[in-house]
Amino acid sequence: MQTFKLALRNLLRNRRRTLSTLCAIVVGAVGILLFGGYNRSIEYSLQTTFIRDTGHLQIQHRDYLLHGTGNPAEYSIRNYQKIMDTLADDPVLKPMLVVTTPVLLLTGIAGHYAVGTSRPALIYGSEAIGQAQLNDWDEYHFGANLHARQTLSAGMPDAAMIGGGLARLLQLCEFVHDQPCGAPPAAGDKPAEALPDDLLQLAQDTHGARESGTGSHIELLAASTGGAPNIIRVQVTKTQPQAARELDDSFVGIHLQQAQQLLFGPERPGVTAIILQLHSTTQLDAARARLHQLFGTTLAAEPLTVYDFAELQPLYNQILEMFGKIFNFLLALILCIALFTVGNTMGMAVLERTVEIGTLRAVGLKRRDIQRLFLSEGMLLGAIGSLIGVSTALVLAYIINRSGLTWQPPGVIAPIPIRVSVWGEWTMVMSVMGILLVATVFSSWWPARRAANVYIVQALRHT
Repeated sequence: MQTFKLALRNLLRNRRRTLSTLCAIVVGAVGILLFGGYNRSIEYSLQTTFIRDTGHLQIQHRDYLLHGTGNPAEYSIRNYQKIMDTLADDPVLKPMLVVTTPVLLLTGIAGHYAVGTSRPALIYGSEAIGQAQLNDWDEYHFGANLHARQTLSAGMPDAAMIGGGLARLLQLCEFVHDQPCGAPPAAGDKPAEALPDDLLQLAQDTHGARESGTGSHIELLAASTGGAPNIIRVQVTKTQPQAARELDDSFVGIHLQQAQQLLFGPERPGVTAIILQLHSTTQLDAARARLHQLFGTTLAAEPLTVYDFAELQPLYNQILEMFGKIFNFLLALILCIALFTVGNTMGMAVLERTVEIGTLRAVGLKRRDIQRLFLSEGMLLGAIGSLIGVSTALVLAYIINRSGLTWQPPGVIAPIPIRVSVWGEWTMVMSVMGILLVATVFSSWWPARRAANVYIVQALRHT
């Protein structure tokens, strides 16, 4: 304790230099904590966005990711209702589950017959109630500040929502507000008289049979289980913008029953995935382990596997990895600044107090006592600077969280609020304080060693 009192008095002897050193440590601590809190907030917001969309876990056919996108009927889950009932009655999974809902994903062609346009489509069939329940998940308390995915109206069985790009391509101009919409200019077409007579007659007949007007109904065409084409007619009620342009130009969301009718026809319907949403992300590993147990016992007859949201959304880990590397680079940069600043301060202190060091050695202090004194000064600089930095970071984080600032990360269709999670992230806070404390002590070690090794006679003669 006496050593720390002497160290504190020595720091106060040159207040200007001590203050500048503390400022460097404080700025470093604030920078690390704010960016670390921002990084953690990105993780929470992306988790919320993806989990509201795809759930925590998805049960699929074992080979669906390999072959199912080209043949969803063959690699679908036919006994999905029985599987959902089994999960709902399981004593281990039941307390964890919030939502269990099936979805059906298939490819086809979307056509707007009224104006003669068509486009390849990615058709997503879901239950309106289940999708609405998925949107209610809010473990990290983002509330209404985080844009939720739109859902279909449960009262309209033929309702559909499509991507904004697909609405433009199908010339559903009543749903397009942020870009030009209309028929493309005719350019480069072959003259009608150059066509063979049979093709010319077919084109004229098709054109004459076309209805006038631009209604909001579209036709969806897909190959059914037997390979024969099947078609349904749905009414577009809203648009759902997508993160990727290719997806925005092809997405069609319809009710699950309509999607099953399109793909399976009169045969027994199935789904391509069963979405599971949990109360908390911390339960993910336990839920996955229990599912694997059920796949080997109660559900052994079904060729099933399970994926978590990070496996289904590779962009999640890519974004976190990118920000993690930026954080590590910033941490290394700030630590270098702290090392040089504290090392310079302690080096100047040793140089100015050389005579004092010689006097202390002459009256009986040992080398380790001198070294301990200078290391204590570095430790005090690190501790005081870290505490002030943590307090400042908490205040700044509070202000930023209430500023209303937003940003739009990759893979997210709408801006999300900028939040800095410092309060409550005590592991991160203590880690930053410990790293800065170790850095300041380490940077004090060489000046302290040099001070301890000064010869008494040379120190007393130093001017």
